[in-house]
Amino acid sequence: MVPKFSFLAQAAVTGGLLLLFTGGAAIAPPASINLAPTVAVSFPASVSTGPLDGRIILVFAVSDASEPRNQVTSGIDAPQVFGIDVDAMAPGTTATIDGSVFGYPMESLNEVPTGRYYVQAVLHKYETFRLATGHTVKLPMDRGEGQNWRRAPGNLYSRPRWIDIDPQSPEPVRIVLDRVMPPIPDPPETTYVKHVKIQSKLLTEFWGRPMYLGAHVLLPKGFDEHPEAQYPLMVFHGHFPYDFGGFRTEPPDTTAPCTYSARFDVDCYNRIQQGEAYDFYRAWTSDTFPRFLIIEVQHANPYYDDSYAVNSANLGPYGDALQYELIPHIEERFRGIGEGWARFTYGGSTGGWEALAVQVFYPDEYNGTFAACPDPIDFRAYTLVNLYEDENAYFRTGPFKRVAVPGHRNWLGQIDRGLVDDNHLELVIGTKSRSGGQWDIWEAVYSPMGDDGYPQRIWDKRTGTIDPTVAAYWKEHYDLRHILERDLKTLGPKLEGKIHIYVGDMDNYYLNNAVYLMENFLERTRDPYYGGEVDYGNRAEHCWNGDQLNGNHISRLRYNTMYVPKILKRMETTAPPGADVSSWRY
Repeated sequence: MVPKFSFLAQAAVTGGLLLLFTGGAAIAPPASINLAPTVAVSFPASVSTGPLDGRIILVFAVSDASEPRNQVTSGIDAPQVFGIDVDAMAPGTTATIDGSVFGYPMESLNEVPTGRYYVQAVLHKYETFRLATGHTVKLPMDRGEGQNWRRAPGNLYSRPRWIDIDPQSPEPVRIVLDRVMPPIPDPPETTYVKHVKIQSKLLTEFWGRPMYLGAHVLLPKGFDEHPEAQYPLMVFHGHFPYDFGGFRTEPPDTTAPCTYSARFDVDCYNRIQQGEAYDFYRAWTSDTFPRFLIIEVQHANPYYDDSYAVNSANLGPYGDALQYELIPHIEERFRGIGEGWARFTYGGSTGGWEALAVQVFYPDEYNGTFAACPDPIDFRAYTLVNLYEDENAYFRTGPFKRVAVPGHRNWLGQIDRGLVDDNHLELVIGTKSRSGGQWDIWEAVYSPMGDDGYPQRIWDKRTGTIDPTVAAYWKEHYDLRHILERDLKTLGPKLEGKIHIYVGDMDNYYLNNAVYLMENFLERTRDPYYGGEVDYGNRAEHCWNGDQLNGNHISRLRYNTMYVPKILKRMETTAPPGADVSSWRY
């Protein structure tokens, strides 16, 4: 995509309508209309007969290579986005965006240059939750899509069309949300992959309505033929999985068109992914591979595509629900051993943080964690922000100048956006931590609940000013390095030999900085020494996971096989007397 323009500005929100303008090579449309400095969005009774709550998202792009909603980014090719909240919006009524509505990258519709843009609007629907805390909140319930406003079933959207922006035009542009995003079918079950869904009593009580947890379960070869066998459990944490990923029973489709990976600069990456998935299937069904259960958890919620697998003031007791409701259900149904010595956890990025967190918060329930490229595990290095000493997250300020804090780099250190960009885009996508974005979910998980029932801000989303009171709460509840150091006397003996952390030293999100701090602490531990492993990938980007022999484009596809030798060795050396170390070794 060749950008015709890019913006670096601030963003904010009033109300609920979101506008998106995407960058790229302009393609002349067959016809166009004038865009005034106001946009009126409505929906007909044919798509909804009742009033709706939510946030309207309207996208303006300069390319029609894809629908504008799918072009939203905070990178150098960022589109222009505006958003307002709507409450009880009725069919036939309008929500209006004008120059007073804050946007990203440009602050105001009045600042958008005269030109031709490809435009689309989305209404991301909110539902009402009456929490056990007594608060009433409006949030986007996950509807099987993994908390993604671009494709959430039931969301309303408009047909993309070309428009001409003319700030002098006296007439508003009218956009009609006349389409409904379709349901997402359940994934199929196979011989090896099964799907589990349960209603959680703990989460249902917290949210005031039925709430569910799910998982994709990979069964070992010979599961039906060996009813006497009981199996160790591997919990593979990560973002919302539609199905069990990286497992393919057929060879790669060499007739499919090649897909280039810009991230890794590798052609035909789709075929490489299929090949790795097929290789895993062949290893999994070989005569020598250990017989495990592997699960990928589904815990999408009204704030994000997963819960971070811990208890939270705003999300509820997801940690306990996963550990004491879902996992025992799976182990009972699929003959898991059901003891901490035979459970292990691993994952990357969000999954890396989760893998380490559950080992720390439930130290007796797991026998080892393999945390790759974890989200910040020491909040003195919350990416490039020290939450305990910095006053502002977005800028380093001197007596006469200020410098923007970087948000994303490549392996050469080239920066394509600042931390302010990600946060301002999130602020436009959703107020009150409701964007479904990365910074908002950290806030939703780690923060105390505010008086309005929504998460307290770690910093002012508009200005970046840090709230030290909220930072202190984060430190005591979710700063994993601090918690390990604070509780070392009790946690140290329980975690000896269990902690393994891997990260590239050129992680795109600077996540290696927190790992350095964690390693400094771990290496000072005594009586006992932590006895685990911390390793770094030279010049490796996000999400390096410990493979010193292959590029990240390969190693990231091998989570389910990379740690098996270490897991086997640890079970053999730490299994308690009388433990079952043989029935699953057929």
